[in-house]
Amino acid sequence: MGRPAQKSKGALLFGENLEDLSIEGRGTIDGQQKYYWAPDTMERAFSHKILVETLGKSPMRSYPVGFPKQEGYPHLLWLGRCQNVRITGLSWLHSPSWSFALFACSRVMIDSIYIYTSLQEAVWADGIDIVSSHDISISKSTMETGDDCIAIVCGIPDWGPDYPTENITITNCRFSSASAAIKFTEGNSRLVQHVVINNCTIYNTNRGITLQIATGGTVRDVVISNITMDLHRFDWFWAGDGNAFNFEIHRTSEWNKEPPKPGEPGPGLIKDVIIRDVIAHCQGTSAIEGHPERWLEGITFADIKFFISSDPKAPYDTATSAMIFRRAKNLRLRNIEVYWDKPTHDKWQSALLVEDVDGLQLNGFSGKAAWPDQHIPAVQFNRVKNAYVNNSVAAAGTDVFLKIAGADTQDIHLFGNDFHQTRVPYLLDPEVKPESVTALDNFMPAK
Repeated sequence: MGRPAQKSKGALLFGENLEDLSIEGRGTIDGQQKYYWAPDTMERAFSHKILVETLGKSPMRSYPVGFPKQEGYPHLLWLGRCQNVRITGLSWLHSPSWSFALFACSRVMIDSIYIYTSLQEAVWADGIDIVSSHDISISKSTMETGDDCIAIVCGIPDWGPDYPTENITITNCRFSSASAAIKFTEGNSRLVQHVVINNCTIYNTNRGITLQIATGGTVRDVVISNITMDLHRFDWFWAGDGNAFNFEIHRTSEWNKEPPKPGEPGPGLIKDVIIRDVIAHCQGTSAIEGHPERWLEGITFADIKFFISSDPKAPYDTATSAMIFRRAKNLRLRNIEVYWDKPTHDKWQSALLVEDVDGLQLNGFSGKAAWPDQHIPAVQFNRVKNAYVNNSVAAAGTDVFLKIAGADTQDIHLFGNDFHQTRVPYLLDPEVKPESVTALDNFMPAK
């Protein structure tokens, strides 16, 4: 979701309070937006400091022609409070801002369209932004965009009340983006719920699926399934790290890196999200993290094949563990396979890092650490309670399969696992009480 959220009137095609609307055809709508490159003036990307230290000067990035004097950047299509809308067949190219902006709309069917903005330059030019709308269907479409392909949010203050965004289906689509393929965006101030994303291909993309909250809202009841991803890092100023998944919750002041403000909303909530049947080829760590004051609840990852590699051409590489899960209640991880591909990165660590989790089921995991000869464990638990690890397999060559740390760790149960190819099935840090771990019916290495 890009920067310009100007008032609704900036659009090539504009509609408000309409019913029974169709936009159909085989033609092309071209916004003809142009860009220029200049030294960075915003200095908000995490990589900015790294590149300044490397280059000795502010790095270059793209800006839309007219920036910074231009106040607004029009959409190709803006619809507000419209019902029973059908959009099919057309190609939508080079939008100055989000190609489609839907506000407070209902019963919208988008089918078999093509959206394109430059993956190299088109900052703030999302594909479709769904804002405070419900009963939206997107299917059989291709989107190649500089910014997010699809952004889902509840609430933009300039546009009107923050109605819940709900009952969204996205099926049989193809996504390519210098930012995120699908983003539940940070401006959610109330509620996003009942979202299904199924049978989609994500390719030539920076981030796969990201859920972010910075204005106190809730995301719940989401199912994401049957997805393939091929991800890599784009230029430094694009949000993302070649990572498949990203969950994060912040207060507004934390998001903006400012001191806390009186009256700002507390941290939001992400709960009851299922992600299953995914094959992901990526370059960055997937961090699934709640807030210290508002943990994730009821998150499930199932049947995931996860391949991670490095990019020797990138000026930085921040990947550590393949998948990190922090601050969560009732976390379910089933049938996850992690593979470390070439080229490699010397900062890689564990396949899974699980930290500050209460209620964990790790079932059917297979994988090892990136560098087992450095005594890095395949899986790390830190301050984990009420955990069950079963039917998991330590890959051949594993030095330590599971390292358990944290004085608060308790009720860890290991049963029915195949540890026979590892040197150390599980290792307890000194602060962990031995009675906190129970191991039963595991296939242990020969002595």
